[in-house]
Amino acid sequence: MKFKVVITYDEEYKGYVIDVPELVGGVSQGKTLDEALNNVKDAIRGWLFVEEKHGRREKHEL
Repeated sequence: MKFKVVITYDEEYKGYVIDVPELVGGVSQGKTLDEALNNVKDAIRGWLFVEEKHGRREKHEL
């Protein structure tokens, strides 16, 4: 499953913030782009797990 992400560099944080518009509250960050991308993958997995656990979404593999 693929999700569109919006990546921005935050000057104050001195790192990257990634938003997943399709997932309410789907946001993560990291000091490097690689770290931010890894963190957002974990955030997406967690978001999907909670939704599946509560029966609001079908099980998907990333």
